[in-house]
Amino acid sequence: MGTRLIDLSMEVYQGMVTYPNVTKPVIVEVESYRDMARSIGTDRYGIEEITNHSLIVTGDHVGTHIDSWGHVNPNAPRAEAIPLEYCYGDGVVLDLTHKQAGEEIVVADLEEAERRLGGYRIKPLDIILLRTDAANCRFERAYLTDHPGMTKEGVHWLLDRGVKVMGIDAIGFDPPVAMMFERRKFWEAHRVMREREYYHLENLCNLDQIPVSHGFKVAVFPIKYRGASAAPVRAVAMISDE
Repeated sequence: MGTRLIDLSMEVYQGMVTYPNVTKPVIVEVESYRDMARSIGTDRYGIEEITNHSLIVTGDHVGTHIDSWGHVNPNAPRAEAIPLEYCYGDGVVLDLTHKQAGEEIVVADLEEAERRLGGYRIKPLDIILLRTDAANCRFERAYLTDHPGMTKEGVHWLLDRGVKVMGIDAIGFDPPVAMMFERRKFWEAHRVMREREYYHLENLCNLDQIPVSHGFKVAVFPIKYRGASAAPVRAVAMISDE
């Protein structure tokens, strides 16, 4: 028996599409292999190449990341305090691929997606992965707009089931910015954090590669950035081959 790993994380690179107003990543080589040899002094002993290293400047909401409770709630802990026990557990994929760009994911959508799990019922501390397939256009400008998003009612429904971590394969957890302004409903899924503790993931990908809707493990451990409102994760689904 073995375990198959499925990478659910987006590659971070210079020039990638990021959420509006988020600092885009800059990745620059500071010293080449030869530069390092010269600066350390090994070139004088015939070792003309050693290692290289780079400078990375990026926002905390770039690529696959988890939003801290303090991202929305000013009285709540930030990224360094995201509970690790919430970041590893049983994964559940809810198929919401029928939702169109700009639409809201409402409670009825979640209930129907659960019914299609073949009798499985969402339980406390399940990690819920909302599959919309919006990540298929993550290399295009359309990634900013062509995705559905969660409603506050949908978040509360999952929290009432004991869920603490949920994530979506889209650039934002709420509907696109333009649709929020059109409806006059602004980041309502995010703002649930002002009432209740929970954590959500954005910019997941490859949810379509998970061969089962449940019965697998998920790990989404964040980098321990003190004071940041979010932290990057290497999200991985672990499928047991029995």
